[in-house]
Amino acid sequence: MAKRQFKAESKRLLEMMINSIYSQKEIFLRELISNASDAIDKIYYKALTDESLTFQQDQYYIKVTADKENRTLTISDTGIGMTKEELENNLGIIAKSGSLAFKSENEMKDGQEIIGQFGVGFYSAFMVADVVTVITKALGSDEAFKWESKGADGYTIKTCEKDHVGTDIIIKVKENTEEETYDEYLEEHRLSSIIKKYSDFIRYPVKMDITEQKHKEGTENEYEEVTEEQVVNSMVPIWRKNKSELTDEDYENFYKEKHYGFDKPLKHIHISVDGAVRYQSILYIPEQMPYDYYSKEFEKGLELYSNGVLIMEKCADLVPDYFSFVKGMVDSEDLSLNISREMLQHDRQLKLIAKNIKKKIKSQLLSLLKDDREKYEKFYNAFGRQLKYGVYSDFGSNKDLLQDLLMFYSSTEKKLVTIDEYVSRMPEEQKYIYYASGESNERIEKLPQTERLTDKGYEILYFTDEVDEFAIKMLMNYNDKEFKSVASGDLGIEEEAEQNQAETEQKNNEAMFMYMKDVLKGQVKDIKVSTRLKRHPVCLSTDGEVSIEMEKILKSMPDNQNIQAEKILEINTNHEVFQSLKQAFETDKSKLDIYTNLLYNQALLIEGLPIKDPVEFTNDMCKIMI
Repeated sequence: MAKRQFKAESKRLLEMMINSIYSQKEIFLRELISNASDAIDKIYYKALTDESLTFQQDQYYIKVTADKENRTLTISDTGIGMTKEELENNLGIIAKSGSLAFKSENEMKDGQEIIGQFGVGFYSAFMVADVVTVITKALGSDEAFKWESKGADGYTIKTCEKDHVGTDIIIKVKENTEEETYDEYLEEHRLSSIIKKYSDFIRYPVKMDITEQKHKEGTENEYEEVTEEQVVNSMVPIWRKNKSELTDEDYENFYKEKHYGFDKPLKHIHISVDGAVRYQSILYIPEQMPYDYYSKEFEKGLELYSNGVLIMEKCADLVPDYFSFVKGMVDSEDLSLNISREMLQHDRQLKLIAKNIKKKIKSQLLSLLKDDREKYEKFYNAFGRQLKYGVYSDFGSNKDLLQDLLMFYSSTEKKLVTIDEYVSRMPEEQKYIYYASGESNERIEKLPQTERLTDKGYEILYFTDEVDEFAIKMLMNYNDKEFKSVASGDLGIEEEAEQNQAETEQKNNEAMFMYMKDVLKGQVKDIKVSTRLKRHPVCLSTDGEVSIEMEKILKSMPDNQNIQAEKILEINTNHEVFQSLKQAFETDKSKLDIYTNLLYNQALLIEGLPIKDPVEFTNDMCKIMI
């Protein structure tokens, strides 16, 4: 019997595929099971168009059998089988797909889909095999054939005996090497875990002989090993069931089974779309943040299936970064897959699915915010920072999508509120949305800069996350209302008479302020009479885009470029301290030097900024006590 050679192009493709196309060797089992499922599908389709055929689903299955002694792994199916000609065409020419040809020749109906369409999946077996043998008998044929190959050197075909229609693929598993352990593909537990991982939702039963320890009948403490044929896969995926059939417990159990997290999801989203692109999806909003969420190790993405076969464990393109906390899966019949099935082409279908999922996640989060505020706040406490990063990133391109999902602590409500809720409560005369930044709500409440706004009864949003101000700078406004920091130079609430008085006092004390500014040696841009302070003697405000909180955050970064806020020292001329300043300016400049440094350092401490010289500060404190 002469050995037949693969075509030159096919030989090169086989060598390349074995060495580089597939990222993991375990993929071979997924490919062979998918092909077996296709073979059964073809019988089912023929039964729809041929009255002489009947299709009884319980008679069709896939069997995986490992023989450690002979180092063989067999994948058998009760599918349509192959004729000699089909063996030549499908296995003699690499990348010639019998499934694709079948789909092209037959108009598929009733939602029937063929999984494999590229014809290289079968050859993935050579990643783990020294020899691959195919024994097959086609539907309606009296003859069976045996195809055998050791790889790129060619193949043989001869007649053989086979009792029933179907195909057996027998893999002679390679011996272990220093780099690879091939024994694992003969281990019962490893094989069943691969099947569960990739082929759990193949529509036909995948059977294996499973050995378990069972209590020996008639004894109390004796056990014995019992081997029984079991169905390894689940077959009917939860996402293909009607939503009305499923309970919250069903969705929670699926969340646990897929190991999406150890927590209980706050909300599930079941999507079924039959439009320009068909897909089904189950998504989850987790309750807790993964321990590695903000580390390099964290991988975002959804599980991606094609016709129930797992293609990618983490498809990052399905969810944007700002929704990276979402867990779940997507199954689509319309994806364009390349030759290895696991490497997804970035096509229009994928982009459409991702766009729809993004909209669905937002609408469900808004629904949660409206209908179950407690759950939404629990979600927001875990993942709100990620939404704010989303507003800030990509030059603010996502700010309109995300702004209604943001929440901040309110000075008047004493709880988290949305920006829309803040704006709805604004008095008619209030021009701006006011915010204050700090390390905690407690510290912000004590900031001198908030006094004037609090006395007027204006609500202030508290920013305690490092990303808050950066996000708001990108947002700029909400419903035509600008955001304004309580530390900004102009709060927009000063009355004309009050402003005129401050200008007069500024002019009258200009000489003293210039002297104090010289004492501080460029640490402040200016010293001004404050219109915002009522009970405190001093505070810092800023001029420009960089706030004091931004300065602290930027300085803490590894690539610190020493970016500083332009600080203004504001003095309360109605405070007793101001009279001491004036007296010192007139009679004792050395005392004014001490007062100036003390006031500036007090302002720094209030803002949580470090004092440049703590020893000098304590010495100054001692001097005024003597």
